[in-house]
Amino acid sequence: MTSALPFDDIRNLMSHLPAGDEAAGEGVRAQFAKAEKPHGSLGRLEDLAAWLAVWSGRPPAVNRPLVAIFAGNHGVARHGISPQPMEATARAVELTAAGGAAINQICLAYDVGLKVFDLALHLPTEDITQDAALDERGCAATMAFGMEAISGTDLLCIGDLGVGNTTVAATILAAIYGGGGTGWVGQGCGADAAMVAQKARVVDAALSFHAGHLRDPLEVLRRVGGREFAAIAGAIVAARMEKIPVILDGFAAIAAASVLKAMNPRALDHCVIAQLSPEPGYRRAVELLGMTPLLDLGMAHGEGAGAALAAGLAKAAALCSSGMAAALR
Repeated sequence: MTSALPFDDIRNLMSHLPAGDEAAGEGVRAQFAKAEKPHGSLGRLEDLAAWLAVWSGRPPAVNRPLVAIFAGNHGVARHGISPQPMEATARAVELTAAGGAAINQICLAYDVGLKVFDLALHLPTEDITQDAALDERGCAATMAFGMEAISGTDLLCIGDLGVGNTTVAATILAAIYGGGGTGWVGQGCGADAAMVAQKARVVDAALSFHAGHLRDPLEVLRRVGGREFAAIAGAIVAARMEKIPVILDGFAAIAAASVLKAMNPRALDHCVIAQLSPEPGYRRAVELLGMTPLLDLGMAHGEGAGAALAAGLAKAAALCSSGMAAALR
């Protein structure tokens, strides 16, 4: 039995999420209505600008966008659920730190900041088929770390790294939405058919082991999640409290966001989804969240690459809102 005390602060925050500034959004829509263009002709760019205003509480502006990548390792990876060894997570972090990853180039192209957080890669979480990934105190502490990681930005773009974390994401989503592993797993970073079947078996084994303990979304997060999932959830909550709009990207981010949505139906109102991944469980979760991604480029690449691309759209939307000339009346 756990004391539940470490999660009490999280539950309190989730029950007191601030609302957005709808008047600010209406002001943006009124500006677009006066602009020298056909009504609504900028489509989702107009919606994106209004969304920025609602959740920042000020006229749309993206001056300090940040891609925050949370990296974690998973004990469950020992079950052969990824063609990559666990050491590949650290190598990907090192490559990003050296400026040689795809995300570095996209951030450079759109003038977006980038931070990568190594969440104790030397210490994988427990194997979720045999134990809880994290204890309650460790999960809450990692959420708190994610909350502290977002300072200094006005648009938070979330990405992830972690060998095996698509299987973990599938397990979280199956626990929250129902169904077995087959309906949630996919190829991840290049799994063949036999490995996809193994991923499904691992998901089912984890769900069976933790059966009876998965009604509480926070228990789902700590039992079948991982450090990057907990940190992402914390970052999303902190952004809401600090009036920072959020762009979600990646299977881990969608799974972590689903945990929060299960706690409070309004928890993701300040979020948009960057892109529609080919991963079938990702697509299914996006549909269940009732959100429409900004992009569909067929990108299976992680690291927040889609979020950085979407940040460019957000910057353009903000500039359209502030810089377009009004129509002559």
